[in-house]
Amino acid sequence: MAEKFMEWDDRLSMGIPLIDKQHQRLIEITNNLYEACRQGGSLYTSFVTALRETVDYVGFHFGTEEKIMRRINYPDYALHKREHEAFVKEVLKQKLAYENDKAYAPHAMVRYLRDWTLSHIALTDLKLGAYLLNMKKTGALENVLEKFIDDKSQTL
Repeated sequence: MAEKFMEWDDRLSMGIPLIDKQHQRLIEITNNLYEACRQGGSLYTSFVTALRETVDYVGFHFGTEEKIMRRINYPDYALHKREHEAFVKEVLKQKLAYENDKAYAPHAMVRYLRDWTLSHIALTDLKLGAYLLNMKKTGALENVLEKFIDDKSQTL
């Protein structure tokens, strides 16, 4: 890949290795989607493949975050989940628009994905991260969850 559309920045780190790894993977997938947009002739196949990977991985990642939030009874769970749901709805809407109209501009989708991901991580996810780290610091996390969020070796 010649040019990166998005770069990981340590300021986006939640301090939760599992979630940080997933966020880094989302950035990588967004870069793949961007690269598919740049490919020209094979755009449709490349873009649809990259978009499918994006949808699948986002579902996996959101599931991880939501599982953690439910396990700790996170007070902003409902709001956080609504943000996830709105994002998925928009991505699926744009995917359908692309599949139904080959003149659709996939670059708009990639920009939306980048902008939403960065703002969601920087605002909503970092708030969750601070909450989790505070729970960990005060000993309020149960052992199983603490191991789950500290595990740097989990494969994605």
